[in-house]
Amino acid sequence: MGRLVISEFISLDGVIDTPAWTAPYWNDDIAAFKGEEMGAARALLQGRLTYDGMAAAWPERGDDDPGAAIMNSIPKFVVSTTLREATWNNSTIIREHVVQEVQALKDHTDGDVLVYGSGELFRFLSAHGLVDALNLLVYPVVLGEGKRLFAQGSGPASALTLTASRPMGGGVMLLQYEPAPTATP
Repeated sequence: MGRLVISEFISLDGVIDTPAWTAPYWNDDIAAFKGEEMGAARALLQGRLTYDGMAAAWPERGDDDPGAAIMNSIPKFVVSTTLREATWNNSTIIREHVVQEVQALKDHTDGDVLVYGSGELFRFLSAHGLVDALNLLVYPVVLGEGKRLFAQGSGPASALTLTASRPMGGGVMLLQYEPAPTATP
């Protein structure tokens, strides 16, 4: 059975929107971690907007780019009721019964199911207890506005357990969480 892992670039004030602001901080430590994360993944799960952006960028990179080779070959699942055709190699659209389809994907995946970005999808998956881990690369910037990972009114409060943390250079911190166990009466 696979784990569903959320991976986000996030500002100190919780913004995950359009992460071009992370580029000045990119370094070997972050690249190595992202490589490890992708190496553990056996499938990608994305929302429509993230899928559209990645499907436009990755196929254009040459096969000599090891990241492109992995991204273009790994099975990809996009949750969307509006996407009519998924043309990026190895892509499948999940239109209905999302909770059941994602649970089945986890059940039949030997490794991680990785979610990049896709804040709305994250909130949906989290509300349905499908998230097993969060990898947050927290950047030392305050953006003030933009889409936030934990949007106001996005669901009931939930507790997380910090499982690992480490500095990644340039003031960036990797924080890894799992949902906290729920108390039983």
